[in-house]
Amino acid sequence: MERLKKVLKKTIENSSFKNAILQENAVSMWSDVVGKNISEISKATSVDRGVLFVKVESATWKQELYMQKNEIINKINKKIGSKAIKEIRLV
Repeated sequence: MERLKKVLKKTIENSSFKNAILQENAVSMWSDVVGKNISEISKATSVDRGVLFVKVESATWKQELYMQKNEIINKINKKIGSKAIKEIRLV
């Protein structure tokens, strides 16, 4: 079992799947990164080519998150251990 685990890990690390997996992790950890208040008014929906799409409930909050965008990107990338997220698109 341990050998299979090592083979799978090596295969993923050497493939293009690694970035895709890391990017999808960003969606699931959105609320952990931004906290309870912001996660109540926004939801990460998907990632495409390093762009994290986040649905926001109002224009006011969209503006607020836009101003915090770089800080949020840095927190996400630090948490996943890679610079997989390059941009956040607020919708």
